[in-house]
Amino acid sequence: MTALPILAISSCLTGQIVRYDGQPKYNSLLINRLKEKLQLQPVCPETAIGLPVPRNKIQLTLDQGKIRVLDTVNPRIDLTLLLQNYAVEFIKQHSISGLVLQEKSPSCGIDNCKVFSTQGALIGVNSGLFAATIIKEKPLLPVCCAIDLQTQDTVSNFIERVQQYHQHHFRLKR
Repeated sequence: MTALPILAISSCLTGQIVRYDGQPKYNSLLINRLKEKLQLQPVCPETAIGLPVPRNKIQLTLDQGKIRVLDTVNPRIDLTLLLQNYAVEFIKQHSISGLVLQEKSPSCGIDNCKVFSTQGALIGVNSGLFAATIIKEKPLLPVCCAIDLQTQDTVSNFIERVQQYHQHHFRLKR
């Protein structure tokens, strides 16, 4: 019997207390649907790079044409390289076939994270740095935010995409 495809999923969605505010984001309906067909691999890039719970908020900041991840209380604390390096190491260490992330997170959101100027003005939206790095490194990997998986059909379609990715990228390499 072959192993189930591995789906990396934001730890907060699995009930782990890892968010900046220490509040849960457990999504039992989504988790129960996904774990029927996939092996779940929780991931929280912010705690993985050593940030505590609770912690200061972080934000995406456009600085000299580049997106940076900065602490909102002390903007001299730049987490950009830590998050990028962690994303690269995560995909090297885990044979994931898909990724479900928490929306609006400056590390995990996909095309729904606020971006600020260095003066603090809201100037647009982008993907969180962990998500953006993984998408850049693995452009064919099925990736979405939990908010995109609200119906049985969207969950089923996503699971099918993950299974197809797994079949193509892992089973053929034997």
